[in-house]
Amino acid sequence: MSSELNRDRTQMGKAGVLLLSVLAAFALSACGNKQSSTTTEEQPAAPTTSQQPADAAPAATGSAAAPAGEQPAAATAPAETVSETDDGGTDTAPEAIASTVQPSLRLGGPANAAPTSAQFKEGTNYTKLVPAQPTSVSPGKVEVVEVFWYACGHCFALDPAIEAWRVKGKPANVEFVRVPAMWNDVTRMHARVFFTAEMLGKLDQLHTPIFQEINVKGNALNTVDKIAAFFRANGVSNDDFQKAFSSFAVENKLQRAELLNRRYRIDFVPQMVVNGTYKSDVGAAGGESQLLTLINELAAHTSG
Repeated sequence: MSSELNRDRTQMGKAGVLLLSVLAAFALSACGNKQSSTTTEEQPAAPTTSQQPADAAPAATGSAAAPAGEQPAAATAPAETVSETDDGGTDTAPEAIASTVQPSLRLGGPANAAPTSAQFKEGTNYTKLVPAQPTSVSPGKVEVVEVFWYACGHCFALDPAIEAWRVKGKPANVEFVRVPAMWNDVTRMHARVFFTAEMLGKLDQLHTPIFQEINVKGNALNTVDKIAAFFRANGVSNDDFQKAFSSFAVENKLQRAELLNRRYRIDFVPQMVVNGTYKSDVGAAGGESQLLTLINELAAHTSG
């Protein structure tokens, strides 16, 4: 009896170590939609011209990541359920909503067979979005979307590789688009920072500094005053900042980003969406370089 108990305990101990190792590996691949920024010190102040949804849940402590090759657990999914044909319960068709803020939308890639690369497998390294989602690129172009969050350490870690790919490794027919996560007040505030920089024509200049401000300097950029001070420090007058920050154009961009988050079924970041048809991430692809190789293969396939 004693030897059997010892053997059972040994087996349980080994199983526990294996489980912890797997969880640690998953934690390196993504920031879940339940994660709150450790630098968040105050509740973000709502912009005067923007009403956030009443049911937006505050971020909770902890992080979550989807295992490579598996769908994220239902417990980590957004509270709002989105069906394959429904954009979130509005009476207006999803395509009609999107067209009010982005007139040149078309459905993503063809519905033909998946890429045949021996390196990657559908259902393991990437998933197919059904139905294919709208894109905003011209005919003959392939849209590659990164869904990210400025306060996500994994997004910060991936960004240099994405930037290098965007500048030097991206195929000529690919148009790269960033879409901020839109889970709660914190992510919405950071999405507004992103679109404000874009409206001011300073996104290329400020994208990396915004990441560094939050992840390196510890400035949460979670209130209007902190954000305004950051833009002033980077050469933007207070008047120009306020006009862009509270502009109708930024409001429209926020609405479209929220719509795309639902349609892509985003519950962790960073994630990549190729031509509204395929979705993958660092963990599923097997690493940063593998993710970029996969993106190029999927882009080549959808443009064929």
